[in-house]
Amino acid sequence: MSMNDEMEKASNGSVTVGESIRVLIVDDHDMVRKGLGVFLKARPGFLLVGEARDGVDAVAQCARLAPDERPQVVLMDLKMPRMGGVAATRELLQRYPQMKIVALTSFQEKELVKEALQAGALSYILKDVSADELANVIRNAYAGKSTLAPEATQALVQAALAGPAPGDDLTRREREVLALMVAGMNNNEIAQRLVVSQATSKAHVSNILSKLGVTNRAEAIALALRRKLVD
Repeated sequence: MSMNDEMEKASNGSVTVGESIRVLIVDDHDMVRKGLGVFLKARPGFLLVGEARDGVDAVAQCARLAPDERPQVVLMDLKMPRMGGVAATRELLQRYPQMKIVALTSFQEKELVKEALQAGALSYILKDVSADELANVIRNAYAGKSTLAPEATQALVQAALAGPAPGDDLTRREREVLALMVAGMNNNEIAQRLVVSQATSKAHVSNILSKLGVTNRAEAIALALRRKLVD
């Protein structure tokens, strides 16, 4: 049964709150949110507790809800304005570790798959999933079971075979230094900002260039921006 079929059959129905999985929908497209909302209302066992247009809205809504009203499963789009799904997933799980995030997207980008799962998303599925499949994914997520679209599995296998990407092994301090490099600071300015010696600053920059596999600061900055290694 397709999602459209579910929407046509939808009705308010009666759902027993105590037996329902509380779900939050996060997507910047109004029609997607509406369609998913109708789907959830049409099936017993699910309770729609809210809809959010982006990550900022999702975090704010969860903060306003009482603990027994917060979503247990979040259907999270990944590409959204203000705060995307990866950042929102990371933020929500830092605040509510028991929450389960299902990345629901129309994109099949390998980096996006990897970033979403690294941020803590339990499952990764595409939006062309059937209504029955989506229902099972939500139930599995609630039970702590992961569901990965074949595209996601393939991307993870390829990433494992390829080894760590440039920048994956940067330490937290090195990422901080890299962010200052992107901001245009030289070694002396970085040293002053971090309250370290110029020798230490220079060593951090040298290590960053080596780990990124580049020969100068300009290449490091370009790679950092391209791979979104810094905010």
